[in-house]
Amino acid sequence: QVQLVESGGGLVQAGGSLRLSCAASGYTFSTYHMGWFRQAPGKEREFVAAISRSGVTTYYSDSVKGRFTISRDNAKNTVYLQMNSLKPEDTFVYYCAAQYSGNYLYTIGQYDYWGQGTQVTVSS
Repeated sequence: QVQLVESGGGLVQAGGSLRLSCAASGYTFSTYHMGWFRQAPGKEREFVAAISRSGVTTYYSDSVKGRFTISRDNAKNTVYLQMNSLKPEDTFVYYCAAQYSGNYLYTIGQYDYWGQGTQVTVSS
């Protein structure tokens, strides 16, 4: 059974940092590209970052580029999202997701597996 379990969310003041983790199980982690998305209540889920199978190539949305860093540890079956210089507008539920193809990393509908999400709240 495939599972993606996010952790590390919480409440932080503006300017602070958080590191999200996503632990994967039930499939061969190193063969899937991984992504992070975020969603506010009543809004569409949006792309945040993605990373290739090997971890060599990364992708970011313009809104987080330079502040967030995605990484992965294939030995631990875990993908991370280091979030620095957080702003109140980064307040969302954050989701990790896995995609085998790698051709549609910005596209929500092309991901194969999803986690349940973790709440990040940034206070001003």
